[in-house]
Amino acid sequence: MTDRHHLLVYGGTFAAVGDGGDISGVRGGSSPDGLFVRDARHLSRWQLTVDGAVPEALSPVADGDTARCVLVPRGGRSEPPAYTLFREQAVGDGSFVESLRVTSNRPVPTTVHLAVTADADFTDQFELRTDHRTYAKIGATRSRQILDDGVEFTYQRGEWRSRTTVTADPAPDGVEETGTGARRLIWTLDLEPHGTAELTLRVMARPHGDKRALRVPRSPAAVNEQLLSFEGEYVEGVAFPTGWPELAAACARGLADLASLQVPATGPDGEELRVPAAGAPWFLTLLGRDALLTSLFALPYRPRLAAATLPALAATQATETGVDSVAQPGKIVHEVRHGELAHFGQVPYGRYYGSVDATPLFLVLLGAYVEHTGDAELARRLEPHARAAIGWMLDHGGLTSRGYLVYRADEGGLANQNWKDSPGAICSADGTRPTGPVMAAGAQGYAYDALRRTAWVARTAWGDQVYADLLEQAAGDLRDRFQRDFWMPERSFPALALDGEGNQVDALASDAGHLLWSGLLDKEYGELVGRRLLEPDFFSGWGVRTLAAGQPAYHPMSYHRGSVWPHDNALITLGLARYGLHDEARSVAHALVDAATATGHRLPEVLAGYGRDSHAEPVPYPHACVRESRSASAPLALLTAVGGA
Repeated sequence: MTDRHHLLVYGGTFAAVGDGGDISGVRGGSSPDGLFVRDARHLSRWQLTVDGAVPEALSPVADGDTARCVLVPRGGRSEPPAYTLFREQAVGDGSFVESLRVTSNRPVPTTVHLAVTADADFTDQFELRTDHRTYAKIGATRSRQILDDGVEFTYQRGEWRSRTTVTADPAPDGVEETGTGARRLIWTLDLEPHGTAELTLRVMARPHGDKRALRVPRSPAAVNEQLLSFEGEYVEGVAFPTGWPELAAACARGLADLASLQVPATGPDGEELRVPAAGAPWFLTLLGRDALLTSLFALPYRPRLAAATLPALAATQATETGVDSVAQPGKIVHEVRHGELAHFGQVPYGRYYGSVDATPLFLVLLGAYVEHTGDAELARRLEPHARAAIGWMLDHGGLTSRGYLVYRADEGGLANQNWKDSPGAICSADGTRPTGPVMAAGAQGYAYDALRRTAWVARTAWGDQVYADLLEQAAGDLRDRFQRDFWMPERSFPALALDGEGNQVDALASDAGHLLWSGLLDKEYGELVGRRLLEPDFFSGWGVRTLAAGQPAYHPMSYHRGSVWPHDNALITLGLARYGLHDEARSVAHALVDAATATGHRLPEVLAGYGRDSHAEPVPYPHACVRESRSASAPLALLTAVGGA
């Protein structure tokens, strides 16, 4: 987000407002403002004026679950403000609520003319991204209907229909046209000497296909109370480290964020679930890889996340081949979208399967969950899904034919389909991109772990010893192949990937730390990798860089070629601890906790790769998600790896 946008999140709903609580709806920039539900903008303008002018933010909106600000009319020192406005806003499930209190500062009766200009453009989030793509919307219409206590905006395109209803208490004195499609709600407030008037405005978003019976909260305070209750449920009972208060604070902040990032999903039998969304503002939806890693990090403390994520992903598992969606039988979904463009097939992300690693991670989480909880019933319930996922890895995934999990660039979707999924993220040290099918190193580690964990589940929960032995053999063969084909002896480090011809893609990258987490490397190789990741070109002081500095491909402000990702570092820390490199694990953990402490105990999605030796504060990455589930759960992974050290 930019510094003038402040994010309010509640489940699958978020609002981005300016310092004074307004929404401008102006397109452009990395993060547009508005009220968003199910991938669509349900408020594109929300502007307060008093006596025909926009008031000045005396106390601008600060970070928090509710947006509070204090406004006054613009003027000079010789003209003390005639009134003060106290504005408070919050989002609920599919809703937005605002309370306005206008207080006169004069000893005589005062009349104040107040107005709120509102509009809903129902723009799909994909239209608001910085790639400037445009999409045809033939036959789309927008309409407005004046209500006794407000206005309703409606959008229709074929069978697609969405609504946004704005109501106020007390009802406005009138609703005016503006000439732009927006509508202006107006009030004339007669204030007694030093008197006060209060208004409450409520917005209900009704996206297409959402048939839930929801109500707008009565006030921002009611929303805050409910959020605090949710957050308390997530934090309660977790044994935070008493000797490391900064890590305790990061864990508490992360758990509170996870509470607000839960979005609705459906299980295989139609059961209603709530699962961790990837992050706000752009990814407030189910992303397979993100939900799986978040659930893995939180598993020792909040196994309910895994208990919901696993059936939700089983319900969306591919059962047939789809060219546009990159679907193949047994594959776990990468991304689920509910917006207009996905509905009409103008973007492929309604159910999009462009991920090489969500499927093995699904199996890793299933095995880890059953081992941690003893819930063999879920293992048996999801047995067909797990076997189908193994089948995908062996067949379509490439383990049998190529010896490794393989992906190919998707022209309509993602060029890279591992966790570093930006264009150019998989590259040689000089920045050259591989050609043909790609075999990314980290995904092979996940596949190895998936085979071993599923073998254990097959043996203990399914009673299938023969299948378990086959999977154990496949895992051992993969480990042997990997260390033969990926290891670069001259650099004592594994390649980032193999290209279509089997040539090593030789960039030195943080993905090697994921191999420690998966246990794919022999102890000698693992120790070499772990220590190498703590050398200055990799370790910035705030964490391990995605790409070691000094390589031509390195850029500290690149999304995946030199930045520092908290979840990446959480995996690395778990891996270092697995290989007995406890001093190194503590170094990475302390770096991340220091970064969280410098940013209000909340870890962002990604940080720039600048070193701590030259920058005393972590440098933000300009387009990072402010709240991201993997980053929110990363402190829990650190707690697992190093305890309170």
